[in-house]
Amino acid sequence: MTGRVSWISYTPVKATALHHVDEIELLEGGPRGDRRFYFITERGRLVNNKDCPPLRLVTAEYDEGADTLTLRFADGVEVCGAVERGAEVETSFHHTPRRARLVLGPWSEAVSSLAGAPVRLVEPELSAPDRGRGGAATLLARTSLGTLAENLGVDTVDPRRFRMNFGIDGVEAHAEDAWTGRRVRIGDAVVIPQGHVGRCAITTQNPDTAEVDLDTLKALARYRGDLETTEPLPFGVHAAVAQPGRVRLGDPVGLL
Repeated sequence: MTGRVSWISYTPVKATALHHVDEIELLEGGPRGDRRFYFITERGRLVNNKDCPPLRLVTAEYDEGADTLTLRFADGVEVCGAVERGAEVETSFHHTPRRARLVLGPWSEAVSSLAGAPVRLVEPELSAPDRGRGGAATLLARTSLGTLAENLGVDTVDPRRFRMNFGIDGVEAHAEDAWTGRRVRIGDAVVIPQGHVGRCAITTQNPDTAEVDLDTLKALARYRGDLETTEPLPFGVHAAVAQPGRVRLGDPVGLL
């Protein structure tokens, strides 16, 4: 199996708009800067796009050197400032306890107005992929999107719906299903897929409008629902990073 990296995406604040870049440093905890921050409710529960669909229309920029964070909202409002860490709090991250520090500044108030409920911005000790270090990076064959589009009866499916770090060209649809437990070189890095990424209602939302406009879950249930997988409604895989390294667009992807 030999493929090529066809996209690289990340976001510094979980659930906000994805950045697409030409290259990135893949660390043990995931792509550098990916999901460095996230929002929580007053009770400490993770806020995602099911809770606040318009959050995916917010663009977050984090300058690691200056330690500044900027949020740009769809209406043109921009909120920027230096990151100041506050008290440590216990959060519920997909029902798993996770310690994080409150981030003091204007961002919580701005997103609270967007969400219609109080939220707080936090920074965990490590980046916050959904599946911990076992899900530090996510991979999806681009041809898998074509198969899903056929089952939906549409021309194309925007990969941003699935918020995957790396797209892979040059392999068969759902080839990534067979990579679980195997060492996969991607650019200068090596990853070991740990399991499938199960899908939820967030994938039904249009990345440009946050409106529900495509029944991705029904299509996945129809043609993927009977498979033996690690999570229901699978689409793509999550991987641990065995060897950190730089990954660039066009870099080779292959089994070791």
